[in-house]
Amino acid sequence: QVQLVESGGGLVQAGGSLRLSCATSRLTFSSYGMGWFRQLPGKEREFVAAISGSGGTTYYADSVKGRFTISRDNAKKTVFLQMNMLKPEDTAVYYCAAARTPLSTLKSGYNYWGQGIQVTVSS
Repeated sequence: QVQLVESGGGLVQAGGSLRLSCATSRLTFSSYGMGWFRQLPGKEREFVAAISGSGGTTYYADSVKGRFTISRDNAKKTVFLQMNMLKPEDTAVYYCAAARTPLSTLKSGYNYWGQGIQVTVSS
């Protein structure tokens, strides 16, 4: 069935960069907006970034604006999250998700979810 699989996480030093990828399968990819969420230790899952099906519209949480960039490659059915200037408070499990447009910043707006991937930023 529909699958979303994140990759590219790991351990980095503060100020460094990581690029997360989310590969999808059995999904009409361009028909779905895509989002990234994260769950900090002991906290609820929160919105990070979202991109429309065409790639023409993006949204970012204030906490990552100017540091993170969401993009998508519809031919490869993959969404990316470029994370620069990472901070220890970015440490979390990151999830990608798929939603029918219009794009949502809420968890309830998404139909499918990946398994999550750990990002750890050390100081």
